Amino acid sequence: MDTTARITEPTFRIATIADVPALVALIDSAYRGESSRAGWTSEADLLHGQRTDAGSVAAAVEEPDGLVVVMEADDEVVACCQIQSRREHAYFGMFAVRPTLQGGGFGRAVLAEAERFARDEWGLDEMQMTVISAREELVAWYVRRGYARTGQMIPFPYDDESVGVPTRAGLELELLVKRIG
Repeated sequence: MDTTARITEPTFRIATIADVPALVALIDSAYRGESSRAGWTSEADLLHGQRTDAGSVAAAVEEPDGLVVVMEADDEVVACCQIQSRREHAYFGMFAVRPTLQGGGFGRAVLAEAERFARDEWGLDEMQMTVISAREELVAWYVRRGYARTGQMIPFPYDDESVGVPTRAGLELELLVKRIG
């Protein structure tokens, strides 16, 4: 598919286990390696290796208290996110938009759909997420969408190569929170 060409109006659906290979490819391409540099969300200068794997994505798809939202256009997965119900709030993660489509409003639409689902389907009034604090441009993007920086930092999982191999010391995750209800 020529991603610079017009695409059809995107649609949302809940991922199935059959989507796992496409989701792994999408998530890794949005954050790691040379393909990620076509967009603005690349972590290639901070982390090498995979961003996720089939087992992690399959677990998210089959999570009893969560789901993976898929955005499709032209019969292809172009964006996704995971949301989990954690009783008092929803958690947002595994967010990816095809690098060549970043900056086109797809990320805003996926985030809005996740917030809508958590609010309207689960009755939750708060969304939480963690973001690598060194990703100032990404943190700023979430702040523009109403998320508040909490200053609460969580150590980066340096010993877990399933999320990538850090290229520098001092990485940490910051908790961001938004009222959605």
